[in-house]
Amino acid sequence: MATIPTDYRDLFEKPAFAHVATLMPDGMPHVTPVWIDYDDESNRLRVNTAKGRQKHVNVQNDPRIGVSMVDPDDPYRALSVFGEVEALTEAGAAEHIDALEARYRGNERYQGDRTGRIVLEIRPDRVMTR
Repeated sequence: MATIPTDYRDLFEKPAFAHVATLMPDGMPHVTPVWIDYDDESNRLRVNTAKGRQKHVNVQNDPRIGVSMVDPDDPYRALSVFGEVEALTEAGAAEHIDALEARYRGNERYQGDRTGRIVLEIRPDRVMTR
């Protein structure tokens, strides 16, 4: 298992979008921009989504996932992570989307539907930086 380098963890404090790639049932990649954070204690990237969205469906069938991020302040500084979704967590998902809303949009509470949320907990197996 890999970890996120200390000098790249600041990306998870900025409103830096990530692109998440999952695999469709036919093997084609599905890529979508997401809000993301990193739990240093568990060494897991966390993506919040609504249940039933394509990325949620895909990782239930195949947990392999790729994530890439570019520093919004320096487009030549980037992080790529390859790993697996190790857990799908409903507990605390509404609070998690509120925290992401605060970081990405500056609002105290998520402006969309907070019900039916799930957190994809991603174990990093390989990390690349630029």
